[in-house]
Amino acid sequence: MGRTARRFARLRAAGRKALVPFITAGDPSLEATVPVMHALVAAGADVIELGVPFSDPMADGPVIQHSSERALARGAGLDRVLEMVREFRRSDDETPVVFMGYLNPVEVRGPQRYAAALAAAGVDGTLLVDLPPEEAAGYRSAFDAAGIDLILLAAPTSSAARMDLLRRHAAGYLYYVSYAGVTGADRLDSTRAGERLRELREGSNVPVVVGFGIRDADSAVRMSAQADGVVVGSALVQTMAAAGSPGEAAELAAAFLRPLRQALDAQVPG
Repeated sequence: MGRTARRFARLRAAGRKALVPFITAGDPSLEATVPVMHALVAAGADVIELGVPFSDPMADGPVIQHSSERALARGAGLDRVLEMVREFRRSDDETPVVFMGYLNPVEVRGPQRYAAALAAAGVDGTLLVDLPPEEAAGYRSAFDAAGIDLILLAAPTSSAARMDLLRRHAAGYLYYVSYAGVTGADRLDSTRAGERLRELREGSNVPVVVGFGIRDADSAVRMSAQADGVVVGSALVQTMAAAGSPGEAAELAAAFLRPLRQALDAQVPG
């Protein structure tokens, strides 16, 4: 059992929801990323989604697009991001780390080399936004062989046939996108999302987390009702954007995440 499965098993046994913060590697600075990761864990993060900067992040709104542009300008290429994970692993061998990014870097290296590089650095899973599940078989084989979870995305527009496909091939967790659009938009509909989450969780062999539009404790609690966890990204990235030092970025990240952790834990019965 890998880190991600162990973490979700412990959360399930305790009746708790997963809190999954997303940050862009290399933003607000190259030096801040690892301190921020540690600060997020100390503030209650269960899994860290680490955005791999990309020049054309089509699923992301302006906040994460700009963070990716800034990180690339600083030199946050894939090799540098892998080094960040290796540095993080020197003092944290328990918290799952999932890469969130796009297919182009995988194509450049080839799925086998890419998966092997992730595994060697201590990455647990990868989410490739522009990889349709119907076309993922060859990639899935490469990631499975390296022990990397290929995490799949479901959306409000996913058909029943695609939902069945996602359930069959899910690894690590399923990521439900709460609305059709880009990250950071303010169009959260917890009632509609809750209906789709219940549908997706039926028969799923892995936990289901929900992201897009979660920006504070209230939205995290509302969206967690029918999910196994929540992902928060744009609001956190925006909070750290103006940090003047790695220490300040870490403090801002922890201060942002702590109320979400407290609010989610307050929902645990008894």
